[in-house]
Amino acid sequence: MIDLYTWSTPNGRKVSIMLEEVGLPYKVHPIDINKNEQFAPAFLKISPNNRIPAIFDADTGQSIFESGAILMYLAQKTGKFWAAKGDAHWRTTEWLMWQMAGFGPMLGQVHHFVKYNKGKAPYAEERYLAEAKRLYGVLDRRLAEAPYVAGDYSIADMAIWPWASRFEWQTIDLKDFPNVTRWYRDIAARPAVQKGYHVPIKQPDIPMP
Repeated sequence: MIDLYTWSTPNGRKVSIMLEEVGLPYKVHPIDINKNEQFAPAFLKISPNNRIPAIFDADTGQSIFESGAILMYLAQKTGKFWAAKGDAHWRTTEWLMWQMAGFGPMLGQVHHFVKYNKGKAPYAEERYLAEAKRLYGVLDRRLAEAPYVAGDYSIADMAIWPWASRFEWQTIDLKDFPNVTRWYRDIAARPAVQKGYHVPIKQPDIPMP
């Protein structure tokens, strides 16, 4: 049994989607970040950075924080969605790192400056929107070469897709990126993604371009 501590954010959805994909039993513990529940001492014990998501694996006694690390842990535990060696292993790893270092953080800045604080910092809006469009272009070029970022569907796609699902927050027209649109729709149609998207609480339908 996996204990999942999460909220309805792109980072949280990465892990709930992975858990649904691999079929591991898990128990959800909602951590309402709007109420600062991530700062509770009990949560701090498993997530020292006070961020969701985090997991506790009762089978091993292992707790893990940071969404990318959790995806890697679950992939190793189950032997699914991350090749153990070779080109597919490193393609998956590099695109997972691309999401963790760039796609997620930069789109998070777009959310902050464009969605929630529009007009307060025009320079920041311009800077982060330009970087968001550049990153979507990088993703589109890669997906012109392969159906998924590492060739086969992997933890890298599970990491990237939830951030792309907030394209409306980012004022991004996915139709400007046809390969991303195809990839986005294919992943959105997966039953595990449709279930994992609504963890820990039911949301409106998945946005579609």
